[in-house]
Amino acid sequence: MKRTWTGRLLDLLFPPKCPFCGCVLNEPGVCPKCEKTLPWIEEHLCERKVGQSVCAAPLWYEESVRRALLHLKFHYAPGGAEPLGQLVARCSAEHFSGEFDVVTWVPVSRKRLRRRGYDQARLLAERACSCWDTKPVALLEKTEDNPAQSTLTEAAARRANVLGVYRALPGAAGRRILLIDDICTTGATLGECVRELYAAGAKDVVCAAVALSREKKVHKNTEE
Repeated sequence: MKRTWTGRLLDLLFPPKCPFCGCVLNEPGVCPKCEKTLPWIEEHLCERKVGQSVCAAPLWYEESVRRALLHLKFHYAPGGAEPLGQLVARCSAEHFSGEFDVVTWVPVSRKRLRRRGYDQARLLAERACSCWDTKPVALLEKTEDNPAQSTLTEAAARRANVLGVYRALPGAAGRRILLIDDICTTGATLGECVRELYAAGAKDVVCAAVALSREKKVHKNTEE
């Protein structure tokens, strides 16, 4: 992707780094070493059912991938969203090419947005869309600041925790939607958002994330 002059200036002032090992790069992306050693998901396991939809992701949520996502989420490191968003874009193109005409994201609550300063899923969606010369559209809002999913380990409890806390915004009807989030663990959050989008008249919904968790026990601080 061609860099704008402002992007090039920012690269000089704040050199892009590999989100997984922190080494300085010439342009945003993943360093050659990490490209070879990251826990890439085997092709036949890249997609996971989430409610009425399916979620694709390129990486397992472990080791350096977990550290990179936690850094993005909790340590005010929005710069990591660009290379991670590129991975989401690449995965989405490989698995869902031609299956969506609009991109949206799983939003955080207003309270968490104020505290964190940004919405990491929105950043990922924006960076992914920049690879396609388009912009994501807000099609969901979070209406309640429910307890963090990371405090719950049982799948049933996680499903109950997100029930009714998301609401579809106008614009979903008749659209084929790519829904982006950072991590898919049990799929409860994505599944609830998918349900809301379909209830609002969406024609089709597919999902993408940076990483999938393959452990039944959910790590703390994995989700908002």
